[in-house]
Amino acid sequence: MVKDKIIDTSTQTKRNRRFVGILFIGFVLVLFIAGVGICFGGPAIPIGSVMRVFLSHAIPGLTFDLSDIREVDQAIVWLIRVPRVLLAGLVGAMLAVAGVQMQGLFRNPLAAPGLVGTSQGASLGGVLAFATGAGLVNIFAVPMFSIVGAFVALFVIYMLAHREGSTSVGMLLLAGVALNFLLSACVSLVISWSWKDYEAAVEIVAWLLGGFDDASWTYAGIAFAGFLPAFLLSTWYARDLDIMLEGEESARSLGVGTERVTWWILLSTALLTGVAVSVSGVISFVGLMIPHLLRLLIGPSHRTLNIASAITGAWFLIAADILSRSLIRPEVIPVGIITSLIGAPFFLFLLVRERKELEIL
Repeated sequence: MVKDKIIDTSTQTKRNRRFVGILFIGFVLVLFIAGVGICFGGPAIPIGSVMRVFLSHAIPGLTFDLSDIREVDQAIVWLIRVPRVLLAGLVGAMLAVAGVQMQGLFRNPLAAPGLVGTSQGASLGGVLAFATGAGLVNIFAVPMFSIVGAFVALFVIYMLAHREGSTSVGMLLLAGVALNFLLSACVSLVISWSWKDYEAAVEIVAWLLGGFDDASWTYAGIAFAGFLPAFLLSTWYARDLDIMLEGEESARSLGVGTERVTWWILLSTALLTGVAVSVSGVISFVGLMIPHLLRLLIGPSHRTLNIASAITGAWFLIAADILSRSLIRPEVIPVGIITSLIGAPFFLFLLVRERKELEIL
């Protein structure tokens, strides 16, 4: 028993050190990669000019002489590049934290944010916004339709899995898989109806591929307004989710209201995925890769996982966006394609590793 306690203490100490290291490296990478993202792009603007424009707007009371910088370059830096980097970071953080919640709720490190249909629900909402024309004339239409779609999907899933005062995690999974197929078919149906309207069809396809070409301060504000309450909510229930890893019956015996925790975790995940999809389109694998890797490094504690995943997801998606803009310049590859090209091999690697472990057992 003493030896086991010593081993547990040693393991936890290592995890704590890794957590601190990940936070430090994460902050450095966020600042560095965000700086690169703001400076990178066409037209070429000297880094000194970029920094002066950024600091003049970002820090109240701090002013620089910007007379030698063209007004169009100032607008490019502050109205295009800075919101794009900020939006990419927020979406990366939202998807990563949503992945933490799903992996914890289903007690499966391979679970993803879209497992319960909220991502496809948001996709259908956004597609409907474009198909009806609202998304082409109102900047708030796509986010509004997408968020509503995510919550409608959540409500349907919850009602299907909720029986006699309790919610079965197994039923959530099965209903989520079925609903994903149904919503995917609905998205395809709406797209097929939209081909007559060429402009709407192009917007739908571009949006579904995922990216930040439409980034703006408005979208960055919507993303932050969705991220903050969902992050706080998921962190509030982090300890309860830790206890539920041992099983729902064990958690109930320790006084955890598993039904309440399940509902609020689903709610925070729906908000995170719905808002993320609404402002960036569908970006896959971030919510699977980031939490899974960090869980191996710092352990299963959801409070530390939330923080580490938010920071890591932020710099990862900013870097993916820079990569999408640099591979075949001046063309831009949708960020969703970049993350899928990285995430799909990663997922296959995990499957092969899991198979080998099962064969050994």
